[in-house]
Amino acid sequence: MKLPFFLRKYFWDVDFNSLDLGENSFFVINRLLEYGDIKVISWLFKHTKRKQIGEVIKKSRELSPKTLNFWSLFLNLDKKRILCLKKSYQKMQRSHWIY
Repeated sequence: MKLPFFLRKYFWDVDFNSLDLGENSFFVINRLLEYGDIKVISWLFKHTKRKQIGEVIKKSRELSPKTLNFWSLFLNLDKKRILCLKKSYQKMQRSHWIY
């Protein structure tokens, strides 16, 4: 499924016309959860399954801790199963980025 034009601004760094919700679902969901507004999130939940969104949240390395916390509460996900919220990942991330 091709993405609607109003989502174009969220994919500034890739060829928007080549994106497909089926083929690039992880990337699309990840980007929209991090940057999307209420209209975008509403569209996302209409066109994807909650389980699929939950899997992206659990496995993503690009979502901020703030975004992960929000969506884990919203979808009632166990924070222990979210990779980026684990202390070991956060400690490793700080060792790579010292600022």
